[in-house]
Amino acid sequence: MRKISEIEKDLYACLQCGYCRDVCPVYGQIGWESSTPRGKVYYLKQIAGKTPMDRLLRRQSKITPEFVERVFQCTSCGACEHNCHVEIDFPKLWEEVKEWLISEGYGPPEAHKKIRERVVAKKNPYDEPIEKRPAWLPKDIKLSDKPEVVFFTGCTEAFRTQPLAVSTVRLLDKAGVKFNILGEDEWCCGSPLIRTGQKRYVIDELAPHNVNEMEKRGWNAMVIACAGCYNTIKNDYPEMIGKPPFKIYHLTEYLDQLIKDGRLKFTKEYKKKVGYHDPCHLGRHAKIYDPPRNVLKAIPGLTLVQIKAEREDAMCCGAGGGFKSAFNNMAEEVAAERVRQFVDAGVDVIATSCPFCQVNMNAGAKRAGLNIKTVDITQIALQAV
Repeated sequence: MRKISEIEKDLYACLQCGYCRDVCPVYGQIGWESSTPRGKVYYLKQIAGKTPMDRLLRRQSKITPEFVERVFQCTSCGACEHNCHVEIDFPKLWEEVKEWLISEGYGPPEAHKKIRERVVAKKNPYDEPIEKRPAWLPKDIKLSDKPEVVFFTGCTEAFRTQPLAVSTVRLLDKAGVKFNILGEDEWCCGSPLIRTGQKRYVIDELAPHNVNEMEKRGWNAMVIACAGCYNTIKNDYPEMIGKPPFKIYHLTEYLDQLIKDGRLKFTKEYKKKVGYHDPCHLGRHAKIYDPPRNVLKAIPGLTLVQIKAEREDAMCCGAGGGFKSAFNNMAEEVAAERVRQFVDAGVDVIATSCPFCQVNMNAGAKRAGLNIKTVDITQIALQAV
């Protein structure tokens, strides 16, 4: 973790231009400058270094409860970084500022504290028993001792959106892929802790464990359906503990390759207009844009509709960065706004490739009274096999 003085180079690189403001989903809800990346950077600069005039006028720049709340009111979407003219790595900056605040005795929100407690105790943020982690696996699915890939299920699909995990293994099975899972030996990837400024436990326990479980079995490829898990293991693990000694695929990358290799074939039509929502952790963070669209385009009868804000400019669903757990109402309002963009485009179904996006966008649609469903790409693909 960098101290405030080490974070200063990013703070003073900020031009205060405001290009980050209008793309921030939280600013869209709150509307105060203090909720913008620019506003938070300005306040941090005041804390980091008082000027002689500040001292002369006895101005006090201090960490306030309101400022702490603003820092944690972040979805980690990365839209601010994408629009920053001086290329400040804002997602990383906010993670480090959260970590710094916690080290100084400020925060995190109670909801984030509970996430850490649950992950430490039961290796998942949902307070579920470890032995229930592989309970979603259908009894007719055969696992291989010498798998081509290992399906890293992730906490959300293992405990909350099990149909997505089931559709994943069904597709792999129909493509003739030999696969396995880590089961009870799979632990939380650590993303919820990293995004909320609590990454020490990920470095010390979670990341080494997940990598070691793969290594000791001699398994050399992992496929991940959750955008958050994928970004964490692919991009955060190398920075924290070194690059994992196995290949890492997002599920849409792997399905795209199976289609190209002729192993996964679609024989049924899906006659609907579909819009694709880019998850922030898969899109802006991991730069995976084409594979999910390639999978959808390969499905007979499906019409892929272009949306106003997509790829690098996609709007966040509001669920990431611990935002939904601590500020659920605002998270669902963000999702409702995103869903309206798809409704305006005239789509029948919204497809995505992240369980968090699916859950929150369906909640947002319900909140806004919009009769449209968000489903995972795997659920559409399975209907076409």
